[in-house]
Amino acid sequence: MTPARVIAQVMNIGDYDDVQTMVKAVGDDDLREVLRGAEAGQLDARSWTYWHYRLGMATPGAVPPLPGRRVG
Repeated sequence: MTPARVIAQVMNIGDYDDVQTMVKAVGDDDLREVLRGAEAGQLDARSWTYWHYRLGMATPGAVPPLPGRRVG
């Protein structure tokens, strides 16, 4: 498992303490990179929206769509 996958999992299912520890360990710039490179299914809609707002990557009502699966 790659570090980006582990970070995405914590971003998606980590509790408050998990997230605080991760933020201190990797910083916001790395979290932004993980979010930009997220694959379909790595984050649920709630986490996707939260992290876009938390990291200053979206304004209210302007969160990008979740990554989708590609066919073919």
